[in-house]
Amino acid sequence: MCTSHQAHDHSQAATLEGAVLSFRVEDMTCGHCAGTIKGAIEGSIPGAKVDADPVRQIVSVTGTTDRAQVAEIITAAGYTPEAASAA
Repeated sequence: MCTSHQAHDHSQAATLEGAVLSFRVEDMTCGHCAGTIKGAIEGSIPGAKVDADPVRQIVSVTGTTDRAQVAEIITAAGYTPEAASAA
């Protein structure tokens, strides 16, 4: 590892990348719904990674720890998020 990387603290970035927020979205019923939700979240939260699974009706988000913000984004996209345990 080069010296410039040794001096950089990656702990906060690693924490955000490792945190997973999961939501049950029962009205996400198809790939189009999943794409809408994924696009809304990734477009609103730079760096967020979203897995939207319409079969399991679970949306998982990494790259943020703000559960309320993600729920608001899903709601604004026209869906009903409920808190879910990590899948």
